[in-house]
Amino acid sequence: MSDKPAVWIFGEVLFDHFPDGARVLGGAPFNVAWHLQAFGLSPLFISRIGADQAGREIAARMDGWGMDRTAVQTDAEHPTGSVRVRIEDGEPHYDIVAGSAYDFIDSRLLDSRPGSGILYHGTLALRNPVSLAALQSLKAQQRGGIFVDVNLRSPWWQAETLPRLLHDADWVKLNQAEFELLKTGGGGLETAMAAFCERFALQTLIVTRGEKGAIACDRLQHFAVVEPPSATRIVDTVGAGDAFAAVLLLGMSRQWPLETALERAQAFAAALVGRRGATIADQTFYQAFQQSWRL
Repeated sequence: MSDKPAVWIFGEVLFDHFPDGARVLGGAPFNVAWHLQAFGLSPLFISRIGADQAGREIAARMDGWGMDRTAVQTDAEHPTGSVRVRIEDGEPHYDIVAGSAYDFIDSRLLDSRPGSGILYHGTLALRNPVSLAALQSLKAQQRGGIFVDVNLRSPWWQAETLPRLLHDADWVKLNQAEFELLKTGGGGLETAMAAFCERFALQTLIVTRGEKGAIACDRLQHFAVVEPPSATRIVDTVGAGDAFAAVLLLGMSRQWPLETALERAQAFAAALVGRRGATIADQTFYQAFQQSWRL
């Protein structure tokens, strides 16, 4: 493993299978790691793939993209993750295969040295106690902040496990539908967000709102709002939230102001939805953003 990566990414990597027969590399944590690699941050991606053709393809794609895969484990018993994507009324729906390699990330194979930087994880890979235990082992060594990207994919989440994850977090991102499920008390969105930040002692809470953009609240109850460009071209929205999260993490590592990070995250996500799939294997796609942001 790298000695001190700026960002550690924990969770699933898989292939999304679309109705037209297309197959696209994905998984929310992997998508985030892919984008951060393109932006020059070189994250450490921690996951598990099968000893199968799909796993070998993932390894080759990571190598071709320059990603560090020293923390990607190989599983001889369980297959590489896969998802069937259905598009209904313009929105993606996911049939997620159980018993995938990423459900069995082995804590015994993790580097035991204390980690620094930001630790990012979602919630899907934690559906299995084995990977959940691996995350807890990793967090016990973590000396930096924790970013939780909530992904409530039914039936693969349990209400009783989420509070502990959120209490451990410094930053939380989730969409508005997920926020409505998890919030307590009444009042408007800003009131509920402020209460959520206080309940879990968060540094920052980010709620994405689809075509309405996103809103963030920090621990001082300072709010920032961003809206997408009016002329956004949409091919598919798979991975838009992951693109948003990747730029937020980039902004945190570069200490951008919250408003700047939100605006850049929204701009990048708006560009991504104009392409098919959650990962773009074209470095020129990132260059305009790199130049504009002076990376």
